Amino acid sequence: MNYLIDSHCHIHDTDTYKFALSRYPKLDLKDYQSEQLLQRAKEANIKQVICVGTNHQDSFAARDFATQHDDVFWAYGIHPSEADSNTDELEILNQTTGFSPIAIGEIGLDYHYQDTNPSAQIKLFEQLLQLAQNQNLPVIFHVREAFDDFFAVLNNFSQIKHGVVHSFSDNQSNLDRILQKTNFYIGVNGIATFANIPLPPLERMLLETDAPFLSPHPYRNRPNEPAQIKTIAEFIAQKQHLSLSQVVTQTTKNTTTLFNLCYT
Repeated sequence: MNYLIDSHCHIHDTDTYKFALSRYPKLDLKDYQSEQLLQRAKEANIKQVICVGTNHQDSFAARDFATQHDDVFWAYGIHPSEADSNTDELEILNQTTGFSPIAIGEIGLDYHYQDTNPSAQIKLFEQLLQLAQNQNLPVIFHVREAFDDFFAVLNNFSQIKHGVVHSFSDNQSNLDRILQKTNFYIGVNGIATFANIPLPPLERMLLETDAPFLSPHPYRNRPNEPAQIKTIAEFIAQKQHLSLSQVVTQTTKNTTTLFNLCYT
């Protein structure tokens, strides 16, 4: 096992890259097209990437992009920030032919902003957990400043046995609560390279970029991309006094196990 996987990115979403690049006026969007990002990832030995949806339309854009590439996979999700939007599509997904994501996500709760509507987020979260349960799929969780409600809701869905809390940046206590769930993993990304956050043990870790967001140090002056998974892996190896080979092998094994990908 000598390749890396970006377990969470948004390279299928050109509009998101346009938004990210607005912060860097000296950079050119033509250098951040999906195909170029994918090519640079392959050159950096990132063999597989998972494109994660944030609403109904975006999820199926991820599906279409994944369909065009053998080593790209997709997840169906509606971000908690979309909780006030129309989600009637959820009513028909269980009967939709060709609905074949590798996971449901990103979904969850985010109470960071003042205009948050917790009740709407919880309702959406419950609907999407039911979808994951019906489809027997692992879940990609987005949780920010909402762990008490997150666990309260999740505990009502006993059949959800596999998942990852992506982009974890909370405290040791909440990390320990997640790790008590045997088949749950923690998504570690560029935040770890510039913020003092607790890290999970290697056997419970997935590597992700959340591209185009959260570029790792020392690349904070540009949008993120899957090729930077190697930078994150090198940081983890140094931080946890491991070899790079150990980090590469174990995190790739973790990702293929969670999402039932081909393990080569």
